[in-house]
Amino acid sequence: MVKKEEKLKLSNEEIKLLERIKKSRTEKAVRIERAKYILDWYGGMSIYGIAKKYKTNRPKIQRTIHKVKSYGVRVALDDLPRSGKKPVISKEARMWLLNIACQKPKELGLPYEVWTMNYLAKYVRKKGKEAGWDCFERIGKGTVAKLLAKSNIKPYKVRYYQERRDKDFEEKMVQVLCVYKEVELLRKDKEKGLVVVCYDEKPGIQAIGNVAEDLRIDPLKGGTILRDSHYKRHGTISLLGAIDLLTGNIHIILRDKHRSEEFIEFLKHLDTIYPKEVKIKVVLDNHSAHTSKKTRDYLRDRTGRFEFIFTPKHGSWLNLIEVFFSKMARTLLRWIRVSSKDELKERILKYVEELNKEPVIFRWRYKLDEI
Repeated sequence: MVKKEEKLKLSNEEIKLLERIKKSRTEKAVRIERAKYILDWYGGMSIYGIAKKYKTNRPKIQRTIHKVKSYGVRVALDDLPRSGKKPVISKEARMWLLNIACQKPKELGLPYEVWTMNYLAKYVRKKGKEAGWDCFERIGKGTVAKLLAKSNIKPYKVRYYQERRDKDFEEKMVQVLCVYKEVELLRKDKEKGLVVVCYDEKPGIQAIGNVAEDLRIDPLKGGTILRDSHYKRHGTISLLGAIDLLTGNIHIILRDKHRSEEFIEFLKHLDTIYPKEVKIKVVLDNHSAHTSKKTRDYLRDRTGRFEFIFTPKHGSWLNLIEVFFSKMARTLLRWIRVSSKDELKERILKYVEELNKEPVIFRWRYKLDEI
């Protein structure tokens, strides 16, 4: 080790480097520490004094100074390369484990649907030895978790994806986007002979009531409304709604169900709102009520009044009415409590009435320039 009386000889360039690292906020902590040790030793402080100043041990300071003397400042700031211990688990053994983890337990004759770390470790300990991998004889769940994490494999999780089941998805999507493009052109036309609405149902809106009264906001109790966790159900309602893409107005009816009868009732509602000579284009999904015999019979007597443009299966995100539904869920329905279904209907109607006083025109942007 370096004797106490030995002095370091640093160039101006090395001193500037150490000062920069010492003040850095982006360097590794270990490099900053070592830069401080070297500068303090160069400034005349003793090994003991440096260790006491930074609340560490003297051998740590001595090792840093020794590396400076032996290899120079730049090398001393980092760890010296080491040969390292030969890994106990070979690359081939690790690949065998990853292969097991990428299979469902049921594919291996086990009852589980997905792996847990405990269950996977237990299986690897048992089957690894049979496969000739003795290194797995005492493997624990922690080691298994580390090996999986290195390869970004998470066999204990399930994520959902949406498979395209509509072979005409692209074609139907283009049809919907063409309607939105047409709307952009219609906005410039003062004499519009066409109405375009996006329609959908929002079923199962719950009428939930409090058992106990909400408590008012109290800064001493968290500053939020306090609500009892118990509640009572009054039933559900279905909202049938459409948004006019030219005016931004929202049209809804509230019913207990959303069958063909209710859908036809909504079409009649639209029929009364708009002039008879105007065609009404409706963007909607493939719900059975929209294509039922009752609906077709109703439309047959009104040829030229309605035109349906269907979104592809699993393409509800193409329907702009979903923007309104999302907004309503966040701003009205999220925390709502009512005493009856009638009160829920009344508040939803009032909410829509307020929105229609200052209507917002929703516009579709995605891929519209490609049409």
